[in-house]
Amino acid sequence: MGDKDKIIALFNKNVKGKRPDTSSMNENHDGKGGHWLERMMGVKANASNSPDLYGFEMKNDTTIKTTFGDWSADYYIFKDPDNKFTRDDFLYFFGQPNKKKGGRLSWSGTPAPVINKVNPFGQILLVDQNSNIHAQYNFSQDQRKDKSSIIPFSLQIDNLTIALWEKESLKKKLEKKFNEKGWFKCIKNKKGLYESMVFGDPISFEEWIQFVKSGDVFFDSGMYQGNKRPYSQWRANNSFWDKLKTSHY
Repeated sequence: MGDKDKIIALFNKNVKGKRPDTSSMNENHDGKGGHWLERMMGVKANASNSPDLYGFEMKNDTTIKTTFGDWSADYYIFKDPDNKFTRDDFLYFFGQPNKKKGGRLSWSGTPAPVINKVNPFGQILLVDQNSNIHAQYNFSQDQRKDKSSIIPFSLQIDNLTIALWEKESLKKKLEKKFNEKGWFKCIKNKKGLYESMVFGDPISFEEWIQFVKSGDVFFDSGMYQGNKRPYSQWRANNSFWDKLKTSHY
């Protein structure tokens, strides 16, 4: 029996036709459904960047978008020893307060940079000639009326890299998960019961970075004040994942 057949057999035996039972888990945890699926498929919970099962990366059914990985930048301006800025300073300069969270600052939503388009906060995501990804700030294109009082004089410049993902770091993370045998996703029906599976081919970094350049893969930042995790998700809409699938069971 091949590895793909083993995965399909596990799904048919332990998952197909079932609804995730998360009654014994923390109901406030967003990933509880994924943990249930991992347990049923025999995937041990760990922090490893290796493929989940038999060389394949497993993805769960989601409503709109699916994650490649939570991959922090290799450089943040607030970690630069030449600067005396804190992480909270970074969120004040380049993020925005969330009124629903008592004014808690976050680098998410509108302030978070997207590929090849400057947002209202003067930020943009660019891939350089060496396939490194830069989050850049441009003071001249920052549309905030009070930007001069928010941004320190030393940072009131253009083409300022505020975060950087290095090619070799991203390549290692992406290919260790997705470029061994490929990936599969467990799909639910409209009733919320697991019904089918889709598989996709291995994904190389060279392919993936093209998806970033085209905007199909995007940076979905969730960094916020009071939590040390960067929450640097790299995701694609499910409609794009559908284009990557090569077989359906």
